[in-house]
Amino acid sequence: MPFREINSKVVEATVLPGQRMFSQRGAMLAYKGDVSFTPNIQGGQGGVMSMLGRRLANEATPLMTVEGSGTVLFGHGGHHIQVIGLTGDTLYVEADRLLAFDGALQQGTMFMGSQGGVMGMVRGQVTGQGLFTTTLTGHGAVAVMAHGGVFEIPITPQRPVHVDPQAYVAHHGDVRNKLSTALGWRDMVGRGSGEAFQLELSGNGAVYVQASEEKL
Repeated sequence: MPFREINSKVVEATVLPGQRMFSQRGAMLAYKGDVSFTPNIQGGQGGVMSMLGRRLANEATPLMTVEGSGTVLFGHGGHHIQVIGLTGDTLYVEADRLLAFDGALQQGTMFMGSQGGVMGMVRGQVTGQGLFTTTLTGHGAVAVMAHGGVFEIPITPQRPVHVDPQAYVAHHGDVRNKLSTALGWRDMVGRGSGEAFQLELSGNGAVYVQASEEKL
């Protein structure tokens, strides 16, 4: 795994010759060694089609290609950082939450309506995440950003997980999601902060949840 957590808001990445990484522009804090940073115009590892898909989905978060030999410190906006390791599966995460990730991971987009049908699309509108989400597939590591820290909740066929959509960060594995309504006392008193909806995730995998309802 190329990332080492310095503290809750900074990670150190090891850059090796012949390998590359991608990071969000403006995320580099400092570096040592012979490392280059170039604007990425091909949409990351997914190429031109991946870039076009993210632009249509309003997911065109600018990326930098990081190459060379050395170490780089990454952080952005004082957000908390969570490093997620992938072992051949797919991570589903919003593009603006990506801090940095292995260049070996295949990047793409997924139409949220394909998971949960119409309710999947409603989820995108309710959470402000849009109708598409970014996917990263393969073996490698991803550093994602969140408010207030991140915790991982396992998802099993016997134990689906219900998440406040505003606190959702990412998920991976063979997981289905759907949006359901959950009217309760908070809605009766007019809090209106999103608890009228719950994101239900079922299958095998894990979901990452932030300790805040604030979006990036």
